[in-house]
Amino acid sequence: MSQNNSSREARVYPSEFGETFKRSVAGASADLRARFRRVRAYTDRLVAPLGDEDRVAQSMPDASPVKWHLAHTTWFFETFVLVEHLPGYEVFDPSYAYLFNSYYEALGPRQPRRHRGLLTRPTSQQIDGYRRHVDTHMARLLAAEPASDLEPLVLLGIAHEEQHQELLLMDVLHLFAQSPLKPAYQADWPADESGRPGRFRFHAGGLRDLGDDASKFAFDNERPRHKTWIEPFEIGDRLVTNRQWLRFMNDGGYTRAALWLSDGWALVQAEQWEAPLYWERAANGTDWRAITLGGLRGIEPDAAVTHISYYEAVAFANWAGARLPTEAEWEAAAVVGLLEQAEDVAWQWTQSAYGAYPGFRASANAVGEYNGKFMVGQMVLRGGASVTSPGHARHSYRNFFRPGQRWMFSGLRLARDLEPGPKADVETDGFEADIIAGLSVHPKTTPPKYFYDEAGSALFEEICITPEYYVTRAETALLQSVVHELSGIAAEAVLVEFGSGASDKTRLILDAAPQIGTYVPIDISPDALHQAAERISRDYPALQVVPLADDFTRAVALPAHVGDAPRVGFFPGSTIGNFTPQEAMWFLRSVRSLLGAKAQLIIGVDMIKDPAMLVAAYDDSMSVTARFNKNLLARINRELHGDFDLDAFDHHAIWNAQLQRVEMHLVSRIDQLVHVAGHGFAFKAGERLHTESSHKFSVESFSALAVSAGWAIDRYWLSSTPEFAIFSLTAPG
Repeated sequence: MSQNNSSREARVYPSEFGETFKRSVAGASADLRARFRRVRAYTDRLVAPLGDEDRVAQSMPDASPVKWHLAHTTWFFETFVLVEHLPGYEVFDPSYAYLFNSYYEALGPRQPRRHRGLLTRPTSQQIDGYRRHVDTHMARLLAAEPASDLEPLVLLGIAHEEQHQELLLMDVLHLFAQSPLKPAYQADWPADESGRPGRFRFHAGGLRDLGDDASKFAFDNERPRHKTWIEPFEIGDRLVTNRQWLRFMNDGGYTRAALWLSDGWALVQAEQWEAPLYWERAANGTDWRAITLGGLRGIEPDAAVTHISYYEAVAFANWAGARLPTEAEWEAAAVVGLLEQAEDVAWQWTQSAYGAYPGFRASANAVGEYNGKFMVGQMVLRGGASVTSPGHARHSYRNFFRPGQRWMFSGLRLARDLEPGPKADVETDGFEADIIAGLSVHPKTTPPKYFYDEAGSALFEEICITPEYYVTRAETALLQSVVHELSGIAAEAVLVEFGSGASDKTRLILDAAPQIGTYVPIDISPDALHQAAERISRDYPALQVVPLADDFTRAVALPAHVGDAPRVGFFPGSTIGNFTPQEAMWFLRSVRSLLGAKAQLIIGVDMIKDPAMLVAAYDDSMSVTARFNKNLLARINRELHGDFDLDAFDHHAIWNAQLQRVEMHLVSRIDQLVHVAGHGFAFKAGERLHTESSHKFSVESFSALAVSAGWAIDRYWLSSTPEFAIFSLTAPG
């Protein structure tokens, strides 16, 4: 149960826990002995409101008595640390190895879990004595410089106790919920804060690193760090609320079998679920209330729903026309700051089954049983909860429970694939997500597609007429010379242009093939798109023009009234070179899927040539390209509340011979701190922000790329110096 987020420091804790502990969290870098003392003291604070009777009862087999939690966490330090590392240490009571072992088969038999509540002896006072005994000997052991193999064990013991601190609160709440008195664990326990409804946020996906980076303590199931491919997706920035859950309930959510997984539906019927755990109807028979750690309280509509099972989360997602995120999607979104309520309200179910990461190996000793043996039949939850111990959470943490369990503080956030169809109550902000993600990595980078706001589109038109920028002239001349060979386009065909800009080159196609019935320009800049569409509509009155304002790299559907006419894609300008090889492959495949069988794609490709000519094209003598590059910073300042000083960065273009691409960078002149959308990013003097790559090709390299993406090479044309190519590709039937 973990993650890392500075917002935890701002959480309001019950007065019982006091200010001293909250301040101590900030000292997490203190020595091992201090960290051990803090975690043990926090456990003592948690149990202080409880009487002896509260400590011994067990409300169900999944829960454990408070007294058992206290003894088990102490037994862990005694068994794995003191016995092995403190010479001459004698165990406090040999019988405790049977009574308080949890599941370590290598250490022998144990008290059955369901019977832990029968352990009236040892008494609470004897368990308190056991804790003092172990704490005293741990202090002796940690007073000396720890051995290299000791610190990881102590850190594991600390994290283990933090887990049991949360489990203790979960189990106490479940115990108190069984009482007709509905007692409060602590009357001033803070309620979860209410807030605005969530919005869907876009994440570009891609090849991402997943898992802990080994820079600090983490559990073995968070490692090894590995790469995983994530398709573009959208994810809710906040958790589903009680208000939304009530709508689900009122719409028959618990009575509609079609929404539920089979095992979940059987559980709903068997246990007669009609609401989340701990909800009950108020005396008027209409309103709902819930038992909380602060006692019985009314349902706050705009707070996050909690205490739901995986089955309930899936049913709600189906009802909402969405799904649960995968754990990889959750982590990728959390890393770039897309998620609110990430780890201070409720653990969030994912659709990922709990299993080992590639390369995972459990250690051969008893500690190796800590996580690996549970990697079956459970689902992963990510984030953290209001009861998660301070400082315990981090982005890579993998919590896991069985799909029918719901006594833990569990909630959900929604995700969805990029699919066609209406999207209600959505604010997709790929710009912010991509910029924050790019500035958060090293080296810093930004996607080139965001160059083209209104000002950027105008500047690019200026670039195209600079003496150094040969690309437009070479492509236009070549297209003019071969366009008659492209005139065999079918009658009433649909011409789809990706990244249409001013649509100037499109006119050559439209003039040569007047039989085209519909033109669909796709561009990320609505202003430039609609201006160009108006001009085309005016000059070609018989043509149906259907502009589509979208990121053409992830467009998943054409306008519905396009119909089934033959489709021709047009992708000029050598923009394919702006993608990485993997992205180019993905884009060409997505275009093939979008256009359909037997489609044609006409694509411009810039070829490898003299590096001096290549670099000059991206660093013209009039500095138009420099202004174009810096305009991205101006856009970030305007739209994302940034504070980039444009004069503190220099435009820089280079030829990367190894990767066969021209690169554009913005180079920081000074050490500086820049803020974007509430995030701070430090730049060192001379540090580069990589804003664009333009890969160059040979006939052989591009042909291989196109074929790998599922296209067939129909034919191609090459210009004379400077060499440029136009390829005609066809999709299989």
